[in-house]
Amino acid sequence: MNFDWPYFWAQLITPSGAFLEGLGLTIIMSVSAQLLGFIIGLAVAFARMSSNKYLSILAASYIWIIRGTPLLVQIVFIYTGLAAAGILRFEDITIGDITFPGNLQAGILALAINEAAYMAEIYRAGIGAVDRGQFEAAKALGMPPIMLMRHIVLPQAFRIILLPIGNQFNIMLKNTTLVSVIGVSEMLLVTETINSATFRTFELYSVLGIYFLLLTSLWNIFMAWAERHFALGRPAAKSPPALAALEIAK
Repeated sequence: MNFDWPYFWAQLITPSGAFLEGLGLTIIMSVSAQLLGFIIGLAVAFARMSSNKYLSILAASYIWIIRGTPLLVQIVFIYTGLAAAGILRFEDITIGDITFPGNLQAGILALAINEAAYMAEIYRAGIGAVDRGQFEAAKALGMPPIMLMRHIVLPQAFRIILLPIGNQFNIMLKNTTLVSVIGVSEMLLVTETINSATFRTFELYSVLGIYFLLLTSLWNIFMAWAERHFALGRPAAKSPPALAALEIAK
């Protein structure tokens, strides 16, 4: 095996500007898609638990379709399929000196839509794990549903779902490589471009793997801190009574 160690170390320690831009784009996509997935997922979770059966069926269908089809297919469908059907074409958007390419917009949207289906089930499980007595006590006090969710249910559910959310973001970081299929210049596509000019495949993909390992490891360290901070490994403390929560809300 002809492994070029000097080239490997050079790419690992002093990567090219294009690779660093791909690294930054990977992080931006991951954070943007995850935040958007949080918002959409919460809305879908509420719809899934709604007493309106049509809304619940619609949310369940969304979750079923998204979780039952490959993310790569969803990315291509949203960027290429919708444009081919004349439904939606992603055009470049320029704000000041910053341009957001259409393929980047489509990639973030596809990742977010996919993530939302999983987040919806995580939210639903977290909310379902909250003691039902909290709901009944709040209703007995005449607490509005929005206040009930904001001050009683969601804070308790958050503690339950924090670790699954962390795992989902770890997955998101790695899933960003799939948007290379629609031409987004994240780390994988940049690596492929450099490889086509240098043919140092083993060295370059080793560097790429190390950078992804570094990103996920840093995130795991953060999640370990969050676990200690919120004492997620310990038995859950007794949930605050609804009356006390109502007083706080006032």
